[in-house]
Amino acid sequence: MKTAYFDCCSGISGDMVLGALIDMGLDIKTLRRELSKLRIRDYSISASKAERHHITGTSFKVKFKESRHHRTFTDIKNLINKSKLSAKVKELSVSIFFNLAKAEAKVHGCKVDEVHFHEVGAVDSIVDIVGTAIGMEQLEMENVYASPLPLGSGWVETTHGRMPVPAPAALELLRGVPVATSLVESELTTPTGAAIIKTIAKGFGNMSQMKIEKIGYGIGNRDFKQIPNILRVVTGEGSGGLEKLLMIETNIDDMNPQIYDYLMTRFFKKGALDVFLTPILMKKNRPAILLKVLCHENKKDSIIDTIFEETTSIGVRTYEVNRYCLERNMKQVSTSYGKVRIKISQKNGKPINYQPEYEDCKKIAEKKNVPLKDVMDSAKRKFF
Repeated sequence: MKTAYFDCCSGISGDMVLGALIDMGLDIKTLRRELSKLRIRDYSISASKAERHHITGTSFKVKFKESRHHRTFTDIKNLINKSKLSAKVKELSVSIFFNLAKAEAKVHGCKVDEVHFHEVGAVDSIVDIVGTAIGMEQLEMENVYASPLPLGSGWVETTHGRMPVPAPAALELLRGVPVATSLVESELTTPTGAAIIKTIAKGFGNMSQMKIEKIGYGIGNRDFKQIPNILRVVTGEGSGGLEKLLMIETNIDDMNPQIYDYLMTRFFKKGALDVFLTPILMKKNRPAILLKVLCHENKKDSIIDTIFEETTSIGVRTYEVNRYCLERNMKQVSTSYGKVRIKISQKNGKPINYQPEYEDCKKIAEKKNVPLKDVMDSAKRKFF
């Protein structure tokens, strides 16, 4: 499976992300064409080669006319959704801005839809965020992981005055994300950069096992003496192996059991990897259900919110788990009943397990009025 690793050795910002994506192959003409689908004028983008500490990469810049016009999250969401961008780009862009708006709302004590973006609402940040979504789609980045984030130190000037580094919104965004120390007295991880990586990364830690294909370097604006101001992005084919995930669980003994079916659907829509129920006995031998949800770290808040909103639970437990997986891919076969996808699990390129896609077989069986097992057996025979 295609995997991308963001090595945020000097932090992360929106322009560094796009610089790295362009450096590894994103065509800037394609980027301009896609961005033109937004109704934004009076700006231009450019990319040029630059270096930091003798490391060469791409510097991305947005030029625009200064304006006092501020946009709310609702304005930005409507701007994106009314464009002719692909559904995937729209969804990811809005998700990044929503996380950003949620953090700003927490810091400023207002509702998400009422957040007025100043720095992050400017044209350059809209370009950075939507451009990142475009780049990820163009480069087919499916699974994204990242290193711990150095934040920097000191102070940063904003429209609200001087703020400590990291900026309050960036710090709020990075709840649950591992951070790293840095001796550089400057803002290394910006709110826009934090929102991007918090949204797209499935996990944070060391680079997992992969067959490296492409490497891109995004060059930061400032040139530090202590470290090269770069963002390094690596893509390649993952080979399964170890993956750090989060388990969220709670005991429930006072809820209508009909709700669980609806609840599972909600969890999967929120990004859960697995959901399961186990009958248990609680104190005084009360029968209950142990609800467990497996997810990536960046889905934690959404999953926990759903538990509290949709169940009678008043508390949850979370802990990190390791998951070991085989490589997985899909292959389509043609049977006498129709086309069926086969899920293939393999190790070091050698198939270990294979299984016809249940939903494909189910639809064919219902349409053709034939036994489901016959469709599945036919798909297995065609695979070999």
